[in-house]
Amino acid sequence: MKNIGFLSFGHWTPSPQSQTRSAADVLLQSIDLAVAAEELGADGAYFRVHHFARQLASPFPLLSAVGARTSRIEIGTGVIDMRYENPLYMVEDASAADLISGGRLQLGISRGSPQQVIEGYKYFGYAPAEGETDADMARRHTAVFLQGLEGQGFARPNPRPMFPNPPGLLRLEPHSEGLRERIWWGAGTRATAEWAAQQGMNLMSSTLLTEDTGVPFHELQAEQIRVFRKEWQNAGHSFTPRVSVSRSIFAITDDRDRAYFGHGGQESDQVGHIDGGIARFGRSYADEPDRLVEQLAEDSAIAEADTLLLTVPNQLGVEYNAHVIESILTHVAPELGWR
Repeated sequence: MKNIGFLSFGHWTPSPQSQTRSAADVLLQSIDLAVAAEELGADGAYFRVHHFARQLASPFPLLSAVGARTSRIEIGTGVIDMRYENPLYMVEDASAADLISGGRLQLGISRGSPQQVIEGYKYFGYAPAEGETDADMARRHTAVFLQGLEGQGFARPNPRPMFPNPPGLLRLEPHSEGLRERIWWGAGTRATAEWAAQQGMNLMSSTLLTEDTGVPFHELQAEQIRVFRKEWQNAGHSFTPRVSVSRSIFAITDDRDRAYFGHGGQESDQVGHIDGGIARFGRSYADEPDRLVEQLAEDSAIAEADTLLLTVPNQLGVEYNAHVIESILTHVAPELGWR
């Protein structure tokens, strides 16, 4: 059995071929797709976060709106770039969104993906400290964020406050009990997966891995997951972690599918370079349902994970993306024992 959700990159463009021609289109259609996915029986609605791009950016207004329109589906990100974040303000935003949704937030965070602009986090007012890298800064922000989610008081109260205070040091409000255990780290290497386990964060295995050992992507990703779980056990945390992987999977069931994806999926991994280092990208899948079942049964990382996020082509509109999700839930997932 697996949790199956969708992951939207939230692209928009004024092109007449796109169903999302403005930021408003993307935001409103993202809410509608989450509602549709819940009605279809999907388990999660997740959204990418990118700055300085025609894509979804500030996640918490969207997550709150989805939470108010739905009642069951998990709501998450994949991922928030912690280089850009004020971690204490983020505690307040995340806790508010989680309370609105009734405790359904599954928040993916990370050092972040390659940026649209050079050192974009500096425009947001953040820069690495002396001797730090930008990845170090992201982890420092993360540590403050995680501590704030614990709900412990740390701020000295004003002796003459405008409103009465509870006794002792003050914490950030609102506080959402249990949210700390629903934070995920987007890891691109085995080493960062180990670090995530040490910090007590769930694992969101990246859509690309920034290391290459010569084995297929899914095997390297499966190894990353096993390393994470071993380190989690060594750390002795009090709850069971979750692990997600993302895949582009399209079941060819009608003429629309054939028009968009009838050429098939990417039959093999891609190896490239990002930020000066090597990176391996996983293949995509597009085929008739029975053949998809055979292909996906060989994906060892999907087998290791408890959560599968289906990356959707959001620019094709809500109706078609709901069809994409429904096709997997109906024709593929039951045959693989995911349902």
